[in-house]
This record gives sequence, C-alpha cells and structure tokens, in this order.
Amino acid sequence: MPDHSAQNAAVLDQFGKQAESYAALVARNPDGGLPPLLETARPMPHDRVLDVGCGTGRIAVALAPLVGHVTGVDLTPAMLDQARAVQSKAGVSNIDWRQADVTALPFADGAFSLVMCSAMLHHTASPAAVLAEMKRVCAPDGRIAASDLTPAPEKAAAFDAIEILRDPSHTHAMPQAELRAIGASLGLREVAVRTRAAHFPLETVLATSFPPPGMLDRVRELYRRDAEAGVDALGLSARLEDGAIMVAYPTTLVVWARAD
Repeated sequence: MPDHSAQNAAVLDQFGKQAESYAALVARNPDGGLPPLLETARPMPHDRVLDVGCGTGRIAVALAPLVGHVTGVDLTPAMLDQARAVQSKAGVSNIDWRQADVTALPFADGAFSLVMCSAMLHHTASPAAVLAEMKRVCAPDGRIAASDLTPAPEKAAAFDAIEILRDPSHTHAMPQAELRAIGASLGLREVAVRTRAAHFPLETVLATSFPPPGMLDRVRELYRRDAEAGVDALGLSARLEDGAIMVAYPTTLVVWARAD
C-alpha cells in the first residue's frame, strides 16, 4: 500500500504537470458519465453537493444548474485553476472550490446531501479511507456516488502495471466487486451500479502522461503488441483503428444511500 504523504506528492507532481492536457482529454468525452450519475444519484434542487477530487470541475459545473450548491475539492491547485476556468465559461455561480486532502475533508459531519467522486480513487493510497471520509460528510439521508476504473479481476494486475508505467500517481484500479465491497463494509446501502467504457485514442491519453524519460515509448509498444495480438491482456480493449491505437477504460459507477 503506498504511503499517504508520498502518494499525495505523486498526485501533486503528475496533475500539476498535466492539468491543461487532462482538461483537453476530458473535453473529448463531454458527458463523462454524467447521464448515469443523473439517473442514479438523482440530484435535486435542494441538494448540497460535494465533488471529491473534482479535477477540472467538469462534473461539478454540469451539476450546478440542477442543485442548490456545489463544492469542488481537489489536492492540486493547477486542476482547481482549470475548474474555475470551466465554471467561468459556463457562467454558473453556485460553486465553491477548495484545495484539500481527500482523506481529511475540511467540512462538518453530514454537511452534504450528495457526495461524489469520479476517476479519483485509483490515485489514492486508501480508497476505503476516502470513502469513509465521504460517508462522514454525507447527511444521514444522503447519497454517495463513486465512479472509477474497474478492470476485470483477472486483468487488474496487468492493468495496474501499465497504468503505473504511464502515470506514476496511479495506485490500484479496483475490480467492481472490490469497490462495491468497500461500500458494504461501511454500512452503506447500495442503490445502483452502472458500467460503461470510456474510449480514447492512446496518443490522447499519453499526452496527459509524465513518466520518466523514455517510458512512454515502452508503454506505446506494449499497447501496440496487445492490440495486434487481439488478446486484451492489459484490460483496456486495445485495438488498431486506421493505424492508431484505441483504448477503452472500463468504469463502474456505484451509488449508495447513507441510511444510518
């Protein structure tokens, strides 16, 4: 298990470098899993929403017109700068942004009626600790929604290995059952589970990556071999399309209700 302080340093390093390129990547997938979130978490006009690890703020800004207020929290100042730019472009005002550690959220118990995170847990030293903190700040009758990478169990080790080569801030992508089990261990009541795949050209993904020199060439070669073999050994359904490598990131959204 990665050390928490060392992992925070890795996240600050990687996402500080990739803030602009990551914003461009998510812009290629404009709904970003928002429709399943809307259908399952059902944000309401009275909701107070907390987006944990909000990144470029795309989901927080999309939710803002539908709810009472949104607070976005992220560890990386450069990502919060991107989020403010997205907010300004959208012209929404009911959002606050805070820099904070996701395992020590600076909010009172039960402060939010909807607490969510997206594509963040695989960058943390302890997803269970993050979800426990999300539960703490969730109101007793509130909802918690977590969306993250969820490779097939038999491919999780290979998935993690190549993602760590590509992005040193990656820790572990949990198979779906592992993510769901954390919610059960926290006493949360599972409301819905939705799966999808986010498709990208590999080169677009690599543009957000800042590993040691020479590593991207190694990653590119491993993906090409996987795509040419057609065996999906890496768990991202790599394929060749007009000579370019395409990848599909398997993702699961789980929504829980806090009933205690």
